Amino acid sequence: MDSYLIQVNGHGDHAPMLDVHLKSTGNTISPGKAKGRKPRWAVRASEMSKKTFNPVRAIVDSMKVEPNPKKAMISLSLGDPTVFGNLPTNDEVTRAMKEVLDSGQYNGYAPSVGYQSCREAVAAYYNCPEAPLKAQDIILTSGCSQAIELALAVLANPGQNILVPRPGFSLYKTLALSMGIEVKLYNLLPEKAWEIDLEHLESLVDEKTACLIVNNPSNPCGSVFSKSHLQEILAVASRQCVPILADEIYGDMVFADCKYEPIATLSTNVPILSCGGLAKRWLVPGWRMGWILIHDRRDIFGNEIRDGLLRLSQRILGPCTIVQGALERILHRTPPEFYHNTLSILKSNADLCYAALSAIPGLQPVRPAGAMYLMVEIEMEHFPEFENDVEFTERLISEQSVFCLPATCFEYPNFFRVVITVPEEMILEACSRIQEFCEMHYQGAEGAQDLECDK
Repeated sequence: MDSYLIQVNGHGDHAPMLDVHLKSTGNTISPGKAKGRKPRWAVRASEMSKKTFNPVRAIVDSMKVEPNPKKAMISLSLGDPTVFGNLPTNDEVTRAMKEVLDSGQYNGYAPSVGYQSCREAVAAYYNCPEAPLKAQDIILTSGCSQAIELALAVLANPGQNILVPRPGFSLYKTLALSMGIEVKLYNLLPEKAWEIDLEHLESLVDEKTACLIVNNPSNPCGSVFSKSHLQEILAVASRQCVPILADEIYGDMVFADCKYEPIATLSTNVPILSCGGLAKRWLVPGWRMGWILIHDRRDIFGNEIRDGLLRLSQRILGPCTIVQGALERILHRTPPEFYHNTLSILKSNADLCYAALSAIPGLQPVRPAGAMYLMVEIEMEHFPEFENDVEFTERLISEQSVFCLPATCFEYPNFFRVVITVPEEMILEACSRIQEFCEMHYQGAEGAQDLECDK
């Protein structure tokens, strides 16, 4: 029979150390020679990592095409308003950060859900009689992307499904599939300024549906839902008893002739997790400050969802404490004219781009009402030498050095997305090159038929 001696050694300031001496009346037991196991290297990637797939990266990385060396590259593909330096954040925003940094008071760990004072600041900023908020209704996150991830993780289990817009932001699908959650795509209607096809949406709901994602204002569409349409969406969610995950990162980024309505202000009974952050409206996407607003006026989420969000937030230690420290000043000191000026630039660019592309045979842009994007339909029958939107945009790069994202990235073939945050002169130059490209490749009805016959 084997005997074992376990001795605990420790003295002074050092922690006790465990000394394990193995003694055996028979053969000596040595490390690495346990019975029945032959040591070998077998390191494999996790199933979660194998299920993680970003369609934008997959498509863009496969577009192995060189731009025209005779033309400077104009990238209209990246939704980062800081790239060209024409849309800086406000001085008050940077001043708030400097003050906090100089104070030295926010260099340590914060609670996983964020400092209480910062949660109070966000609650005060978004609180209104139609959708009241308190500090306990706020979870601070590392950007809006993490807010969406936490909201999905608390609402859905592996094997359940979520309802996602098509076209829609690719992150929803990337996150869901990595968690073993099925994605059901509901259609948006370009002929109705990208409103939701409500009949199609409701037909997708089943007993495994965990939540409905509503992105308003929209990436990639640049659309803004009317109050009446939001009420129709809420009616579907109410009938089917499906909670809403509202991606409102572009909230309030709407053009002057339009009004933004937070969906929670219109809900009387549908529980909503609204995700937002500083990235877009304050033009600081790299600062990674986001939040979840918990709207639950009928106590349908109850403590379970709140406790679940708390536990999930404890997997990491929350967003940057420096940005948290500056948050109240950012929210309350940023002057209204900053927002107004940003939107004036975006509206002007949107109008220029829409007018220019509307005049090009073979293209059908959809006028945006907010956010930072514009979607353009390619009438593929007039460009028969291209198989799809990916080939179209590849050739646009190689011939004209203009890079637009093919809408296949957003589950919507034969469109492409234009980012409208670039300087005005670049918008005009890009549209001019797109016109030249389309004129080169456009085929009327007869020409397209002849080309098909030659294939």
